[in-house]
Amino acid sequence: MGKKILVADDEVNIVAVVEARLKANGYQVSTAENGEVAYRKIQQELPDLIILDVMMPPPNGYQLCRMLKDDPQYKGIPVILLTAKSTESDKFWGLESGADAYVTKPYNSEELLKKIAELLEK
Repeated sequence: MGKKILVADDEVNIVAVVEARLKANGYQVSTAENGEVAYRKIQQELPDLIILDVMMPPPNGYQLCRMLKDDPQYKGIPVILLTAKSTESDKFWGLESGADAYVTKPYNSEELLKKIAELLEK
């Protein structure tokens, strides 16, 4: 079985596209439509990697990432923020929240897959 990835985004079509692409590349995928559901699933499933949208119902991607990185049980799980917020300030806050990578939408799926592979190898 492939590595387990949790995708959290309130845009259903984005989740569907990312999920299909990840499954086609051999990953197990779990999804969540907001930060609260994502946090519950992370506790239950302990994914190998987490992809979070920044702008989703609370906790948002920045907040959830910070919660995970402050928790010894989850801080080792790589987090990718996938977001339409693309200013330097947004990227700063993304990395400040502890994210391992910051990918802006619209994203290149090959680049996203490469970033996922890099983070999972660490």
